[in-house]
Amino acid sequence: MESGDLRIFQAVAREGTITKAASSLGYVQSNVTARIQQLEQELNTSLFHRSKRGMILTTAGQTLLGHADKILSLLDVAHKQMLDNDIPSGSLKLGSITTAAAVHLPSLMLNYRRQYPDVKLSLLSSNTNDLIEKVLRYELDGAFVNGPLPHAELEQIPVFPEELVLISEPGANKLSDVLMEPMLFFSVGCYHRGTMESWLREEGLPVPEIMEFGTLEAILGGVAAGLGTTIVPRSVIRRKEMEGSVHVHPLPDHYRHVTVQFIYRRDHFKTSAFHKFIELLQQKA
Repeated sequence: MESGDLRIFQAVAREGTITKAASSLGYVQSNVTARIQQLEQELNTSLFHRSKRGMILTTAGQTLLGHADKILSLLDVAHKQMLDNDIPSGSLKLGSITTAAAVHLPSLMLNYRRQYPDVKLSLLSSNTNDLIEKVLRYELDGAFVNGPLPHAELEQIPVFPEELVLISEPGANKLSDVLMEPMLFFSVGCYHRGTMESWLREEGLPVPEIMEFGTLEAILGGVAAGLGTTIVPRSVIRRKEMEGSVHVHPLPDHYRHVTVQFIYRRDHFKTSAFHKFIELLQQKA
């Protein structure tokens, strides 16, 4: 079993289809198919359930994926250790919830980029649950998520304190009416969506229709137009609040305050580029 085979297997497992895996790896589809078949023959077991909808891991495949993640991570660490020196360089793969990416990270990343121009920064925006999984699977060096989180495998640095607020269209002042409006959120796994649902259950109110959007701009635009309500950090809507394009409603105290945490694996290999990023964060914390 070669590391190249494991990388191909990992890509197919993550992407769910041969086509997407081949595209992400820069390989032709026939090569990916052949390598997966060879790996299954070598291990004498089926690693995937195959259907028209894609490739789904078998029990054996799920077991192998856990080992593959660890093995490939160790190989990547070994490579980084051989290349690492006191001058920050290489790549730094970060993730962030959309609200933090929109408000807090542009200046932070610009500051880092100016100090360490040889580091290649990348940023993936997603929800908290997805980012946690990607950090745990060694797909990201670290991520900014809502927290704190009770997780033994993760280190956490509190970075950005936030005040959560409920927003509605201008003129919608009566909270009891606002809470019956449709809710505009990202997909399942959105921290703010979970907060809203918990609040409604606590009040004994039904959860209204949930409309899912792909971008923060679409959500804020929908609220301003009267399409529904949402929960966001106040830092995201300060300008809209001042302009009067949304109405702000406070949340109960135990839901109002949250801190964006930077998380990374405890066993993460800390390159000089990563160390410098942590130093920058700790100056802000």
